[in-house]
Amino acid sequence: QVQLVESGGGLVQPGGSLRLSCAVSGRIFSINDMAWYRQAPAKQRELVASITRGGTTSDADSVKGRFTISRDNAKKMVYLQMNSLKPEDTAVYYCNAQVTDFELRTQNYWGQGTQVTVSS
Repeated sequence: QVQLVESGGGLVQPGGSLRLSCAVSGRIFSINDMAWYRQAPAKQRELVASITRGGTTSDADSVKGRFTISRDNAKKMVYLQMNSLKPEDTAVYYCNAQVTDFELRTQNYWGQGTQVTVSS
């Protein structure tokens, strides 16, 4: 069984920073693309940033220049550094990973989510 566990959320003032982490564990042959999504109240879940196994990244326009996604393949971790946070960044942030197991089956997995609240 594969598990994703996020950490690092919390309450921060506008203009502040937070760093989210996501640890992947279980019977893992390889981890392919990883990503961060977010879902604000009464809104659909949206892609924030993604990163390939080789390190190629893609960011949503709303976070370009403020958020940075990175990963550590050896530690099976993905991170989201969030700077210059705005109230509209308030949401539950979810980690996502495409994982291939030892039976060479590839599936999409989600973490349980971590709340990020930007407010003065």
